[in-house]
Amino acid sequence: MDFFSVGRRVGGGGLLPSTTATAKVKPGRKSSSASSRRRGRLRDVLSPTSTFFLIGLSISFLFFVAVVLLYGVPNPLSSSHSKHRIARRRPLPSGGASSDGGGGGMAGGEMVAAAAVVDITTKDLYDRIEFLDVDGGAWKQGWKVTFAGNEWDDEKLKVFVVPHSHNDPGWRLTVEEYYQKQSRYILDTIVESLSKDSRRKFIWEEMSYLERWWREASSDKKESFVNLVKNGQLEIVGGGWVMNDEANSHYFAIIEQITEGNMWLNDTIGVIPKNSWAIDPFGYSATMSYLLRRMGFRNMLIQRTHYELKKELALNKNLEYVWRQSWDMEETTDIFVHMMPFYSYDIPHTCGPEPAICCQFDFARMRGFSYEACPWKFDPVETNSNNVQERAMTLLDQYRKKSTLYRTNTLLIPLGDDFRYVSMDEAEVQFRNYQKIFDYINSNPSLNAEVKFGTLEDYFGTLREEAERRNFSRPGEVGSAELEGFPSLSGDFFTYADRNQDYWSGYYVSRPFFKAFDRVLEQTLRASEILAALVLGYCQKLQCAKLPISFSHKLTAARRNLALFQHHDGVTGTAKDHVVTDYGTRMHTSLQDLQIFMARAVEVLLGDFHDKADPTLLSHFEPEQSRSRYDSQPVHKVLDGEPQSVVFFNPLEQTRDEVVMVIVSKPDVSVRHSNGSCVKSQVSPNWKHDMTEDGTKQHRLYWRASVPAMGLETYYVAHGSPSCDKAAPAKLRVFSDTPFSCPPPYVCSKIETDTVQIHNLLYTLTFDVKRGLLQKISHKDGKQTYVGEDIGLYSSVGSGAYLFKPIGEAKPIIEEGGQFIISEGSLVQESFSIPKTVWKNTPISHRTRIYSAQNTVQQLIVEKEYHVELLGDEFNDRELIVRFKTDIDNKRVFYSDLNGFQMSRRQTYDKIPPQGNYYPMPSLAFMQDPSGHRFSVHSKQSLGAASLRDGWLEIMLDRRLVYDDGRGLGQGVMDNLPNNVLFHILAESNVSALPSNHMLLTLQPSLLSHRVGAHLNYPMSAFVNKTRPPQKSLKLHRRSFAPLSSSLPCDLHVVNLKVPQPLKFTQVHPLASRFVVLLQRKGWDGSFCKHGGLHCSTIADEPVNLFYMFKDLTVSNVKATSLNLLHDDTEILGYNEQSGDVAQEGNVLISPMEIQAYKFDLQSQT
Repeated sequence: MDFFSVGRRVGGGGLLPSTTATAKVKPGRKSSSASSRRRGRLRDVLSPTSTFFLIGLSISFLFFVAVVLLYGVPNPLSSSHSKHRIARRRPLPSGGASSDGGGGGMAGGEMVAAAAVVDITTKDLYDRIEFLDVDGGAWKQGWKVTFAGNEWDDEKLKVFVVPHSHNDPGWRLTVEEYYQKQSRYILDTIVESLSKDSRRKFIWEEMSYLERWWREASSDKKESFVNLVKNGQLEIVGGGWVMNDEANSHYFAIIEQITEGNMWLNDTIGVIPKNSWAIDPFGYSATMSYLLRRMGFRNMLIQRTHYELKKELALNKNLEYVWRQSWDMEETTDIFVHMMPFYSYDIPHTCGPEPAICCQFDFARMRGFSYEACPWKFDPVETNSNNVQERAMTLLDQYRKKSTLYRTNTLLIPLGDDFRYVSMDEAEVQFRNYQKIFDYINSNPSLNAEVKFGTLEDYFGTLREEAERRNFSRPGEVGSAELEGFPSLSGDFFTYADRNQDYWSGYYVSRPFFKAFDRVLEQTLRASEILAALVLGYCQKLQCAKLPISFSHKLTAARRNLALFQHHDGVTGTAKDHVVTDYGTRMHTSLQDLQIFMARAVEVLLGDFHDKADPTLLSHFEPEQSRSRYDSQPVHKVLDGEPQSVVFFNPLEQTRDEVVMVIVSKPDVSVRHSNGSCVKSQVSPNWKHDMTEDGTKQHRLYWRASVPAMGLETYYVAHGSPSCDKAAPAKLRVFSDTPFSCPPPYVCSKIETDTVQIHNLLYTLTFDVKRGLLQKISHKDGKQTYVGEDIGLYSSVGSGAYLFKPIGEAKPIIEEGGQFIISEGSLVQESFSIPKTVWKNTPISHRTRIYSAQNTVQQLIVEKEYHVELLGDEFNDRELIVRFKTDIDNKRVFYSDLNGFQMSRRQTYDKIPPQGNYYPMPSLAFMQDPSGHRFSVHSKQSLGAASLRDGWLEIMLDRRLVYDDGRGLGQGVMDNLPNNVLFHILAESNVSALPSNHMLLTLQPSLLSHRVGAHLNYPMSAFVNKTRPPQKSLKLHRRSFAPLSSSLPCDLHVVNLKVPQPLKFTQVHPLASRFVVLLQRKGWDGSFCKHGGLHCSTIADEPVNLFYMFKDLTVSNVKATSLNLLHDDTEILGYNEQSGDVAQEGNVLISPMEIQAYKFDLQSQT
């Protein structure tokens, strides 16, 4: 049958395989590329032999002459400006909604007050929906669905039943336990069952399980698997290492996990996925649709969105739409989306609107199988010649009803659930019974229906073909050139509710210790990738290249362990305790491996590249911080005062100038730069959370360090150096309601006032002494920002790992008393508070720091560090928050980031309970008032945030919950660990006029705010030499290392610099482009100070050329590629047309907000 003829795409192997062949459209299928369609429609009109062409040419010439006579000859455009323009794909009809996202129109990277024009925004949906949770009957969250019967007279109903099995890589069991008990048998079953009948189809998503199975599978099974993929029976959908969470995961980790899975798949089986399948993440981010589009995906499927949004979209047949980024004015990010309409992805909720009927067609629920019986008391029965007509008509009735919720007559019916098809008996009972029903329907043409097993590619291919034949567009609909006939939508789908007022906002914070650990592993992996690439770039075929090549297996393991934790039951904190332990142990092992590699790479890069010694045996350096266990806090190595070198690695693309800190055992130390000059330094007591140590055994040594972009710099710490001043001790001021002993060599004084201040050149901070809380920030220009710091606890009933269900408001817990210590030095001023609470063991202590370091990012921020210990039973069913009750008139609107990539506007609605007004905060939240005063909080880890009252920004820090919340986990969250939460607070005021509608748009961070976030999330790594004195045992060829020709512009971020497959580095000809760099051009709010008083260029001011990016290295063979490194045809990725020019000119041509990947090669010039 023609409508089932869908082409497939298969890629080749290799290091970074070329996918030119895979980008071609197969015979039998029309190209749905917007540009191809436009060219096809215009081909005849624009032919030189066309009369229309000749008339148009004549008119154009006359118009040109008239313009020249009136205005003269126009000035030539600047090449740098013209390169950043993107031609609009097609005219946009009037009447479309303005997206809730800001940006889009950009000048030199600045985000101006414009937004993508779309038909639907999620903000509009929230404004319109009343959230009344009306009982819809059989479809409880919908309505009684009916149809007239003539809907399929002109176009028959084409139904694709898509068998699937959702395999969580860890949840109630560990990934290995699941594999051994279920997943290995499921994959065996798929191969055997599909091989028996070519009409059978299946889809598979998680590469973590497929790779594990592949290692053990026989050659016959592997061959069968590949054949099933290539003949279209088995489709790999998504193809990431896992099906990642979309609320907590950082975009770096998302790119990594998809790339790891996609590259393994292409190398092993020779296929590249192009359809995404995400049925289980708890809400959906617009960042994900952007990344998928830039990886060559064309279609997405999603499921877990708010049930009221599903109903609203279904009522208007808008469950299928084209998702556009809120900042995209050019339609370059459009991707087609299918949203499933019902409560769940299980069989009772996928065949149609009546689950009691659909459950009767889950034949694995018949007796003899282990699955629970249908809760509606109507169980499935075997299909036979006596009942097939009734069974078929009953099922077809559900299919017809479901199809009325969509625009086309092409229908998708998923057929599966968690860990299904675990045996041949189960697979056979499903395939056998369904095939009998299909045969009956297909043999009766009067039913106007065609039903068969299919894949996502079958479904989307047929839908696109139908959409190109028939016009589904509505009058005034903006739509998209990507696929006409469907509405365009922008926004995200948080916060998810599956029923009643059960909002899944608890998982934004569950297991915060491991959310923080996730980011530590992420930043360490990125730093290791960069160092490995630099070592290979400078070493090439020299002996020192052996280091990263020999480390390749552990590097791959680290990539995969980070990828595994991005699973939607990993970083979410929604797995059982022993599974969390398994995730943590894997991440800790990789963290230790990466730190060992980095220490050796530092020694190579500071040494002689021509040294013939074995680099894998190097061991002079060790990390300054380490963790003894997966569940322990990092511990600083204590320097004992003997001469010791400290080497810093700066993973950022700009020179880093900041105050650094190490721990020393003696306060009388001094610091030298590698050039021999003395460096001013400061010592302060190293207070612990509960002050069990008196501060005399360890001291914090601070000094100001400058480290080249992506480079290394060495400093020396020594005891009693006669030629350099010793570190200056901080002065202490103390309030304590218990006896306090002043530690030597510090001078202490008593605080007698109710308020106290610390200050640097820019800020004065005022504290409430008796509660130890920050009250306000006074700026040097006289402006004040009232902060109103408060710490409170929610009580809850029904909260669990997933759900947040508070009882009333959070109650403040800080009482007058406790200990409050001010430490003031020449570089760092700090307050340290151990507040008094009703509990003997306070659940929180906190520090507030400002820095006196002119012309640094640090001087512009206020640093808050909270140490949280929600450990005892007295905190059961409590959720700890910090709240900033500012004077910002934000109208209960704030902005939180999506995956560290972009911002999303958040508005508090009275019609939604507090838990529904909580949103993910992976790294940043800010509030702004109509006059442009902005209060930003950058976070080092993912948390949840809300603005429940005007001027309030609250952030949840930890939660301890006794009970399960009824979503399948079967336990509460009681394995809390001590955790440090680090914020960087930035108070800004606009320096230029704001548009009148700016409060309705998604605002972007300032350029300074982007720099603050980068410094927080990508800290410098410090290494110390193990043996002393360094000059006798460690012969370094150089003391510093600067691989970049110069710092990159401040709005250009190196997402990663890596060699994807180090093992093949020496085996592949350099023309294969062995290196990869991913660059992101930040979009920033130009109404705020561009530089923040810092030296900072932008890519518009100072264009970047890859050919001249590195010092002493020649860049060659540059070509743009997809973010998963598998597509070199950038047209299919949606990029602007000029992005391919980089191969000839080397110029980095990236529009603001975009991420672009480039393959290239490096050769040493020496």
